[in-house]
Amino acid sequence: MEKGMKGMDELRKDYSKASLDISDVDKDPIGQFDKWFKEALAAGVPEPNAFTLSTISEGGRPSARIVLLKGLEQRQFVFYTNYQSQKGQELDGNPACALTFFWPELERQVRIEGIATRVQESASEQYFQSRPRASQVGAWASPQSSIIASRDILEAREREIEKKYEGMSLLPKPKQWGGFSITPVEIEFWQGRASRLHDRVVYYLADEKWTIHRLAP
Repeated sequence: MEKGMKGMDELRKDYSKASLDISDVDKDPIGQFDKWFKEALAAGVPEPNAFTLSTISEGGRPSARIVLLKGLEQRQFVFYTNYQSQKGQELDGNPACALTFFWPELERQVRIEGIATRVQESASEQYFQSRPRASQVGAWASPQSSIIASRDILEAREREIEKKYEGMSLLPKPKQWGGFSITPVEIEFWQGRASRLHDRVVYYLADEKWTIHRLAP
């Protein structure tokens, strides 16, 4: 076994904080997500809106990274990014994606599969200008996901943007920056249980109606 990996196979945790049954969940998965999200907030989970976004590359390979949920609007999960970034280009090329939330403090996980679409430009503009000014400058300065020679390039671009918009509290939104909204077609709620016999309740969307099922762990 490689150095530093010893003992990994001995890492184990038994889960016992809660249970989950079909009779307990909301008939609407968005309502159930909202309930769990509020409980994560109340429990003090650090950045409960952080999730793993999984996309599909042009070559068919999976790609994943952590992003932040910025809204649950009209039953869609919304986040913002640079459209020229890897995830932005992948979602434009193939809108099928997956979101994974993990809240270890509550021994819970939520898996969402859905289809991404760009949000309206006006909504992206409004959210962009609600961000801290430093974040607005950073969005202009970073050619996200592009190969760069050094950090000096980013810092030089940052100085250029600061000078260009000196005295302005609100910067215009870069054309290549905006939001995606994810329309869910499947949502699974996972509650850790003892002896790895976890509770899994999944909602499937078919003909605009949600059905609820229990899955084996």
